[in-house]
Amino acid sequence: MAFRSARKPDAAPTIADAHAAIACLTRLTELTQQRRVQLATAVGLTDQQWGVLEEIATEHFMPSLFARRRDSSAAAVSKILRQLSDKGLVVAEIAAGDGRQRHYSLSAEGRRVMDRLRASREAAIRDIWLALDAARLRAFTQVGQSIIEGLERYAATVISKQE
Repeated sequence: MAFRSARKPDAAPTIADAHAAIACLTRLTELTQQRRVQLATAVGLTDQQWGVLEEIATEHFMPSLFARRRDSSAAAVSKILRQLSDKGLVVAEIAAGDGRQRHYSLSAEGRRVMDRLRASREAAIRDIWLALDAARLRAFTQVGQSIIEGLERYAATVISKQE
């Protein structure tokens, strides 16, 4: 169901407009997450396992930093790494120069799984996002970026007032 305002496009936004936009963004976020879970499930992974595989694929994966960025524990990330290793998707090697560290990389099967995930994601991008009018898609991105910047500024202001 598309939201269409009966007001003039150049009129100042109302609280109702803001609530409609927030509801739309919330639903878009929910559907994006739901689709991500569907894609992961289709290749026998959880969303969390896929996230770890994506990071390992960058070749700059550090479990402790990953855990911190995801607000997770090192133990939880270690458990996911064991699961991925048990599935034959990840290879762990002792890091050169520091025997306490591990270097993680995708196995051949891990690369195949990532290729399948990328292909599925690219198909959805092509069928949904690239089917949109280019100007509207770019405008959506600009509006989203403006909202992100505004929220970041607002959060920083609120935090500094609380200190």
